[in-house]
Amino acid sequence: MAWLLIDNSNTRTKLALGDANGLLAWRAVIPTAALSAETLAAAVGEINFDAVACASVVPEKAAWLAGHFSGRPFHNVTSRSPLGFGFSVPQPETLGADRLANAAALKNKYGSPGIAIDFGTAVTFSVLSPDGDFAGGAIAPGMAAMTGYLADRTAQLPWVDLSEPASPIGATTAEAILSGAVIGHRGMVREILREIISACGDPPKVVATGGGAEFGSKGIAEIDATDPELTLEGVRLIASKVFVSAG
Repeated sequence: MAWLLIDNSNTRTKLALGDANGLLAWRAVIPTAALSAETLAAAVGEINFDAVACASVVPEKAAWLAGHFSGRPFHNVTSRSPLGFGFSVPQPETLGADRLANAAALKNKYGSPGIAIDFGTAVTFSVLSPDGDFAGGAIAPGMAAMTGYLADRTAQLPWVDLSEPASPIGATTAEAILSGAVIGHRGMVREILREIISACGDPPKVVATGGGAEFGSKGIAEIDATDPELTLEGVRLIASKVFVSAG
C-alpha cells in the first residue's frame, strides 16, 4: 500500500510517495499559488497510490485538496491525528500541521528532547520535552519575508534576491539589505535557538528542515543535523497509523 504525501506550505506544495517502510523515490513540487486540478494532474501523472495524507498551513488549499481526492481515503494532519506524542501546551488545536508533522518525525528519528527548526516563509521552532511531549516553540519571519517587507514598506529600498553576502559591510543599498537580511536572520535564529536550548534543561537534538534550511542554518553550530524531508517523513508516519490501522 502506497500513500500520496502532501506538505502544503504557503510558498510550495511538496509531494512524495511513501509506505509503511519509508519514503519512496518519487517527488514533485508545485508552487502553492499555482495549485490546481491541472497542475496536480501534471505532477502526479500515472503515479499509483491508495490514500492521501496532507499537512497543510493554507486552509483553503487543504479544503480543496480534500475535495479533489474525495474518491480516496484522505487525512488532514491536525492535533487529533495519531502523532506519537502528547501536548504540554494549552491549545494544541491551534498548532500548524507542518509543526505537528515535524515533531512526529523528530521524535521518531532523533528522539527527545528535540527542536525542529523549519526554514520556510516563516521560521518555526517546535520543541519536544524530555518526556517526548510537544512543549511549544517560537515563530519568526523567514529570511525572504525580511527583504520583502523592506521593499513593500519603503519608498526607495529595492527587492533583493537572497544569496551569500560578499561582506557584512554592504557597499551598495542592495548589498546592505542582503547583509542585514542574511546575517541578521541567522543571528536571530541563533539567539532564539540558544534561549530555547537554555530553557530545555537536558541538551536537545536540533534538526533543521524546510526549503531554506541549508542556506539559513549556515554557521549555526547549535544545529546538529539538516533533514530537508522531515515534514514529509512526519506525514508518512502519521499516514502509517491512520491507513494501516484502518485497513
